[in-house]
Parts: sequence; C-alpha cells; structure tokens
Amino acid sequence: MRDVEAKMERLFARQLALASRPDGHLDIAALARMVRSSYEEAERDRLRTDRAMDLMAAELEGANAELERLLRNLSIQNLRFEAALANMPHGLAMLDAEERIVVVNARLGELLGLPDGVIVPDAKLEDLVAAASARGFCPGQGAQEATRDMRRSLLSGGAAEIERMAGGRTLLLSSRRMEGSGCVLLVQDITERRAQQARIAHLAQHDALTGLPNRAHFLARIDQALARAQRGEGFALFCLDLDRFKQVNDTLGHPIGDLLLKEVTARLRTTLRDTDMVARLGGDEFAIIQDLARQPPDTAALAQRIVEVVSAPYLINGHRIVVGTSIGIALAPADGAAADTLLKAADLALYRAKADGRGIWRFFEPAMDARMQERRSLEIALRDALEQESFTLLYQPLLEVGSLRVSGFEALLRWRQPDGTLTLPASFIPLAEETGLIVQIGEWVLRQACRTALSWPEQMSVAVNVSAVQFRHARFVEQVREALSGSGLAPYRLELEVTETIMLQDSAVVIAQLNRLRALGVRIAMDDFGTGYSSLSYLRSFPFDTIKIDRSFVRDLDARGDARAIVSAIVGLGESLGMRTTAEGVETEAELAGLRRVGCSDAQGFLFSHPIPPEDVPGFLATSAKTFPAAAAE
Repeated sequence: MRDVEAKMERLFARQLALASRPDGHLDIAALARMVRSSYEEAERDRLRTDRAMDLMAAELEGANAELERLLRNLSIQNLRFEAALANMPHGLAMLDAEERIVVVNARLGELLGLPDGVIVPDAKLEDLVAAASARGFCPGQGAQEATRDMRRSLLSGGAAEIERMAGGRTLLLSSRRMEGSGCVLLVQDITERRAQQARIAHLAQHDALTGLPNRAHFLARIDQALARAQRGEGFALFCLDLDRFKQVNDTLGHPIGDLLLKEVTARLRTTLRDTDMVARLGGDEFAIIQDLARQPPDTAALAQRIVEVVSAPYLINGHRIVVGTSIGIALAPADGAAADTLLKAADLALYRAKADGRGIWRFFEPAMDARMQERRSLEIALRDALEQESFTLLYQPLLEVGSLRVSGFEALLRWRQPDGTLTLPASFIPLAEETGLIVQIGEWVLRQACRTALSWPEQMSVAVNVSAVQFRHARFVEQVREALSGSGLAPYRLELEVTETIMLQDSAVVIAQLNRLRALGVRIAMDDFGTGYSSLSYLRSFPFDTIKIDRSFVRDLDARGDARAIVSAIVGLGESLGMRTTAEGVETEAELAGLRRVGCSDAQGFLFSHPIPPEDVPGFLATSAKTFPAAAAE
C-alpha cells in the first residue's frame, strides 16, 4: 500500500506541474482531469493487487491442503508398514552400510528367542548375533564365528540363503542387497517344512501301514549288502508270505487283515537282530536281509524261529486268527550278485516251499530256476493254445446202473499237441488256475460242450467240470447263460460239477452263486464226494442234483467191506435227499454188480467206454444197446 501511495504522490506532483500555466497560475480544469485519471489508474492498480493477493492466498491454501494430504498418506503408509512388519511371519532387519539396524520387527526377536527390546534400531549386526547365540542360535559356534559366517554368506552381495538352528527349530536366513548400500535380512521358521519333507522322504522309502522299509528301500539295502559281500561279508535274503491270509481278508474284512499285518510286523521285528532288516514288499509279502550269517546254519535257525513266531495264534478285535508263513531263502553272493537275481532266487525257493506243503522254508537250488523256466514256457504254450484253438473235448458216457441206458456224457478237456498226442488236464490245469487262464479255457469248454450236446437225443445231458477259480469269476453265471443261449441247449440238460474246493470259500457267497445257477435251470453235481472233510455239511447247505462217488471207493468195492459200507451209505443218503448218485471209474463187471446191489443211480468208467471224440458219440449210442444187454438183464 505504501508503494501505491508513493506512486499517487509522484503522479500528483507530475500532474500539478503539467497543470501550471506560463503565467504561474494553475489550470484548474486540466488539473481536475488529471487527478481523476490518476485516481482511476490507482484504483485499477489496487484491484490488480487485490486479485494477485487473492490468487496467492488461494495457491497457498491449496499448497497447505496438498501438504496435509501428503502427511496423512505418509502416516497411513507408516501405519501400514508398521502393521506389515508386526504381522509378517518372517523376521526382518534392515541394515545400513555400517551394518547397523535401521528397521527391525518383533517377529525377528521371537524367532531368535530374544526378549522385547533387546534388538532395537541402531544396534549392530554383531549385537544381534551375540544375543541370539546366547540362546542357542548356531549351536557349536561362538558369537564372533557366527557373525563372520553370516557376514561372509549373507552380506557379501546379491541374494543368499543359509540354514541355522535356534531352540530346536530350523531357521532359514536370506538377504538381499539394497540399492545404494545396506541390505534386508529375512529370517523364516522352516521347522515344519523340513519335518514335512522328512515325512515325505520317509513315506517314499517306507510302507504306510506297517512303517517297514518298502521295496525301493529294500532294493537299495540289498545293493549295499552286495557291496559288502564283495569283501567277504555274505548275507541271506528271505522272501516270505502268509499262508491263509486271503481267508482272513475274505471272512473278517480288510481292516482286520491290516491289523494282522501290523501284528506280524511286530513279531518279525522282535525276532531279528539290529543288524538285520525286514521290509514289506506288498500285500502279505515280506523280505528280510540277514547280515553276517554263518550260512546256512544261522539262516536255517532264523527261518525256524520265524515260522514258529508267525504261526502262533493272534487275537485281534476278539477274533482268534491262525496263519502260517512259507519262506524262500537265497544266499549271497553264491545265488546271485545283483538284487533282482537274488530276489528271483528267493521267490523261486518260496514257490517251492508253498508247493511242498506251506509252513516250511526252502533254500534256493539251481534246479528250481529250470523248473520255473519250464513253467513259464508252459504258460506261453497255454496262451498260444487258446489263440490257436488247440484244445479239444472228449466225452465219456454216463449210464444208468439198472438199465445201462446212456443218460448223458461228461465233457473231458484235452490239449492236442503239435504231434497229435493229447495232454491230460492234470498237467496244465493247475497252472491255468494260477495264471487265471482257466476262466477263458472254462468258458470255451462250456460253449463247446453245449453246442455238441445239442445234437444228442433230448433226454441226454452233458456234465462239465468247473474250476474253483472259474467259479469265483464275476461273470461265471453270465458265461453259463451265454453258453446256453448261444447253443440253444435246454438248461436242464447241462450239469455243472463242483468240488469241495469251491465250497471251502465264503459259504454265503458260494451258496448265492449256486442259487443263481439253479435259477437258470441247470443241474449241480458235487464231484469227488467223501474225499474232503465237510461233505455232509455242504449237502445240508445246498440241494445238489447229483452226488458223484469218487473212484477210490469204487475201486475197493468188491474187496473191502468198509468201501462197500461207505458207498452204500452215500447211495442211501442220496436217495433220502432226492439226489442221484454217480459212481466214477467203474472198470469191472464186479464193481458194476456191487453198485447195482447198493442201488447206485449212474456209473461211468472204462468198463463202458474210454472218453471218445464228439464225432464218435452217434456210433456209440447206436451200439450201446447191443454192447451191454447181458449186464442189463443180470
């Protein structure tokens, strides 16, 4: 304002000078005009100044508002940063170029086991390490040595990581250099991660159910033992499985089976020395490495202990369970210098032990491998026979004992060899059952027998033997139905012969399966009656159509009174239950006469005919009435 007033004074003086006339008098009108003009200009200057002041005030107010906003944002950011530091799972320390702590969070102290306030900004790295070392950080190292290691590993530049222990925990320390100078140090508790990794590594090498080493771990241990064997330290390899374990699973359920496996594991562990190793290879299969054994005496003694210990009764959830074990043993390095060779040898010996009666052990012998090679060749040949249709059926007639009228035929399987000879079932059916090929073979037999029987007189039936493995197959009933529908044979003309081996399975399941077959209309015969232990109980469980009397009783019918009594009792039992009786293996007129005397229904055997090919059946039927007239009239 003083500037404006000074300007006004200068203008007034100038205007006064301009308004003076030469005669020294003032020109009042001119002076008035100049004063008014000056006043107007001054007013314009004042207005411009006011506007400038208002603009400056507005700009200052805006600047103040922006500053306040920035301060608020900075405060919020600081609060967020402090919250992040306080709640982050990692410990954090920010160090400057002199290794002094600029920023630190409480989590760092918690991870290092330090009380609040021990580590604060401006403390040095060595102070931090010294306080942590006093509480177990970097066990086995002093504070100076630990600080030197951290400086060398973490502060040398770039990113780095090291692991340290603290209070029984595993900590992961990592650092990253900051632009300019200094670094950020992070500390993470990885105890649970390391424990999880250890659990995963353990599971990769151990069986989840029993906790025993698994196959992969066991193979690695065999390799280690073989390396020692090269220095003269031999060992024995045991392969064993449980006898009757499947029955436990089938009758009591898999949970009980699992508990049994755990109990077996516990017994095996107590039987072995610390230097031995037991593993579970899968299912009920176990394997053992016996180190530094005096072979074979020590090995045989251990095998005996295992058989005795494992075979002792178990009491599991109120169930008394008895299982046994069979053991195959291979000796290293004599029986093999590689893990797979030794396992193969022990498996072959186990197979021999099971074949010799179970509940025993066998050492590997080279001849076992030769037999297994023969078995493998036989299996391949069986598969080829299926593809090339090398099987054939022969038919042995069944005759009514009283009239000697042919009532039907039994279909008997043969394997035709390339040279034309016929192989009997006893030499290949057991292997077919082991490999499961019996299901396909049995289905072929059913279809072929039904098609052939369709060409016979309507009153004649065809009997087909059924394997236990075939009977257990899920589609067996459907296979029978398809064989009947595909051939057009009436169901009552088909008789299925089952043995006690089938009945020894889960009785409820077996009876249900038999009832489904009966619902189709087929007839059911019990084969080899009297040779097992529970034949009578099976007759109570299911109403069979026919009882087949085993050849062993028929052979002694004429010579031994007990055989006659047994056959007579079986025939009487059949009559009382409404079942026919068929005697197998009749070879003499005397045997036939004996059967007639006790009232047996039917008979088959070489006395009447050897098994014949299907094309010979019509001729046999045509001549049978003339072949046995004397016997029929007797």
